[in-house]
Amino acid sequence: MLGVIIRNNKTILLRPSFSSAFRQFSSSAKQMTVRDALNSALDEEMSADPKVFLMGEEVGEYQGAYKISKGLLEKYGPDRVLDTPITEVIFLTYIHTYTFSLISCLSFHLFISQCSLQAGFTGIGVGAAYYGLKPVVEFMTFNFSMQAIDHIINSAAKSNYMSAGQISVPIVFRGPNGAAAGVGAQHSHCYASWYGSCPGLKVLAPYSSEDARGLLKAAIRDPDPVVFLENELLYGESFPVSAEVLDSSFCLPIGKAKIEREGKDVTITAFSKMVGFALKAAEILAKEGISAEVINLRSIRPLDRSTINASVRKTNRLVTVEEGFPQHGVGAEICTSVIEESFGYLDAPVERIAGADVPMPYAANLERLAVPQVEDIVRAAKRACHRSVPMAAAA
Repeated sequence: MLGVIIRNNKTILLRPSFSSAFRQFSSSAKQMTVRDALNSALDEEMSADPKVFLMGEEVGEYQGAYKISKGLLEKYGPDRVLDTPITEVIFLTYIHTYTFSLISCLSFHLFISQCSLQAGFTGIGVGAAYYGLKPVVEFMTFNFSMQAIDHIINSAAKSNYMSAGQISVPIVFRGPNGAAAGVGAQHSHCYASWYGSCPGLKVLAPYSSEDARGLLKAAIRDPDPVVFLENELLYGESFPVSAEVLDSSFCLPIGKAKIEREGKDVTITAFSKMVGFALKAAEILAKEGISAEVINLRSIRPLDRSTINASVRKTNRLVTVEEGFPQHGVGAEICTSVIEESFGYLDAPVERIAGADVPMPYAANLERLAVPQVEDIVRAAKRACHRSVPMAAAA
């Protein structure tokens, strides 16, 4: 893990593009996992722009802890798919000392090995972005990003403003975020509201394969730092994808939500894995005569306030859903936006569904109680619609 392989002089044979192979296959089966969607997006962006490179723990030889970077080392070589030590932090003074070796990539691996005992890879990525490269930094889990948060917030997010626009920082920080299963409090945190509160960052949270492909491409192409919050439990989920989504030019706009299901009685907002829960809740509600509109936020910052408020003005009710803690959460910001812009349209108090206000328990039964479930969303929507009991029982 801590060893560095120097293979700059070795010829690496390129293999056919993963995405091209998948597009040929997709003619008969238009389904794609989130894992493959992320992999193909990385592949296509690295192929299109030689400035794009991937770095992180086990992204190369092991092909990623969750196999997101499968095949990329073989195709692009160790200069562009960089295995790093388990050290998320680095002092930027090292970056300026080794700038030219960083840009030329002639001694990039040696640079990493020299710094590995006292520093780490996030600052390397930020420094590379300062000088015009486009790093994609993978965290094995976003919980580890706390070790590097100074570089994400103070070095990446604020540099464009503090330099009066002279320094762009085109970098993507990506990896699994939020609760998984049985990994305890230190590996289950949702960082959407943490990073979403910081000016200078863009924060994206994909749900489907379409989201994953389109938003990751947008993040890599964006001139500003982007925090890309994936979900471990979604990697293996398959979603239908259209020919448009599979095209290499496909890209989704940052800051635009998607209405996953239209409705007229209540608006439900969610992001990442909770979108699936909201859609399941909407199906249950439909059987009881409640038409729920489900909004997939996609973008936490910037937040698509106009789509949210337009929906609330139509349905007159709002339920927000998120895995994170309730205090100062994404749902709280959405509620405030609706109160400020659409208060007169509300026919019921806003309902917030969030994770329990406790560190994530390890025990499976307690873990389930600590994160939102479909039935929680159903109950909240019924309360908003003044339907706490089924119509048959009320009659």
